[in-house]
Amino acid sequence: MDIRFDTAILVTILLVSIRFGTVLLFSPLFALAKIPVQFRVLFVLALALIIILGLNTSPVVMPSGVGELTSMAVQELLIGGMFAFGVFAAFGAFLFGGRVLDFQMGFGVANLIDPATNAQSPLIGTMLNLMAVMAFFMINGHHMILRGFAYSLEKLPPGVPLGEINLSALVAQFGVMFVYGMAIVAPAVIALLLIDVGMAVAARTMPQVNMFIVGIPLKIFVGLTVLAISINYMSPLLEKIYASIFRFWQQVLG
Repeated sequence: MDIRFDTAILVTILLVSIRFGTVLLFSPLFALAKIPVQFRVLFVLALALIIILGLNTSPVVMPSGVGELTSMAVQELLIGGMFAFGVFAAFGAFLFGGRVLDFQMGFGVANLIDPATNAQSPLIGTMLNLMAVMAFFMINGHHMILRGFAYSLEKLPPGVPLGEINLSALVAQFGVMFVYGMAIVAPAVIALLLIDVGMAVAARTMPQVNMFIVGIPLKIFVGLTVLAISINYMSPLLEKIYASIFRFWQQVLG
């Protein structure tokens, strides 16, 4: 049996795999599962092939040499890196909000190992991040990721030079982490602030009571309770955070 491969198609699959793989291999969405690297690479290659065939993407113009091919690969890596940054910034809001709440509740000394980055992460932030990833898949957010991949190939085919990078979009997406991070934990932070004020007044009126011993369990109980109640009303905020990912992708592609 005579099997022939079109070199242009192989180069196209390689470039698209670099763009998709940067997002899939380094974003918190798919880094939580401890999947072998070999399977991830094969999955990215198969996904790139399926999307290319489904969209009838034209093969790239064959590069004249190794230098031009390397330049194309670096550009696809840059595009995938910006896409991954959009995902990281959006889900970083949960880690940032959790860090703020940890300090308010007294959990600042307790850290967990984040499975996405293998680094120490805040206790509440890791919990919120895992909840956000689960909610993202429950609302079929992975389907939106695939549509975003397809849109990126239609808007900016592989091998086509990338235009001017929208720095304002990068800054705005970076700000999403702080704005939405505070919005996520705002009810619990406000409640803890009121408790701190009340404890300060009580410490002045009843100096014989050790407010440090009383305050720690009280702040933990109130913080977790308010956070659990506020999660029931967090759906509109989660939608805005998830939408910021694809809005940023669209702005990057121009």
